[in-house]
Amino acid sequence: MTNEILTLEAVDADGAIRELAAEAAGDTRAGFLAKAGLLGGGAFGVSALLGTGEALAAGKRDISILNYALTLEYLEAEFYTRAENSGKLKGQLAQFAKVVGAHERAHVKALKAALGRKAVKKPKFDFKGVTKQQKAFLETAVVLEATGVSAYAGQAPRIKSDAVLKSALAIHAVEARHAAWALQLAGKKGAPTAFDAPLSMKQVLRAVGKTGFIKA
Repeated sequence: MTNEILTLEAVDADGAIRELAAEAAGDTRAGFLAKAGLLGGGAFGVSALLGTGEALAAGKRDISILNYALTLEYLEAEFYTRAENSGKLKGQLAQFAKVVGAHERAHVKALKAALGRKAVKKPKFDFKGVTKQQKAFLETAVVLEATGVSAYAGQAPRIKSDAVLKSALAIHAVEARHAAWALQLAGKKGAPTAFDAPLSMKQVLRAVGKTGFIKA
């Protein structure tokens, strides 16, 4: 894996995030550059709480947060989808990839529906073969899920819309379960500590950037 820090240009290939951020009032840079873990699938998710296109009424800061969340949901959804489709995972890992992948694809679908024409485009990805190796896949899943949960904790206070926040809380609980499941599969405690520290924007970018998975 590369140690290159992920840049906004690599994530935001079409410039939509930067355009939204430039329009937003206040300090929105940190707001959209951390994963909120936002907004789940199923009946209780973005499409239920916001409705199609209604995220656009939530305010420019929240739109920026949602769009960065969408970009990272693209990453997770593609990661699990490729792992499942590779046919290389066996047993519990194969089941984990199938279940979590379905959740992440539902997140992407709901976010795109809520954002409508404001949704950012899907980046290109290079997972460097880790989706085809059981150990590497699991180690990466542990990092991705833990990072997502902590990043949400750092961004939730910045969300202005009650509807967006409710959806964020709904998906945060699911992402925490993903993280605990991944830890257990790795032979570790599902809840190793009583408290989790939130992650800043720089910490999230550093963690994701080290993977080198998102390509410009």
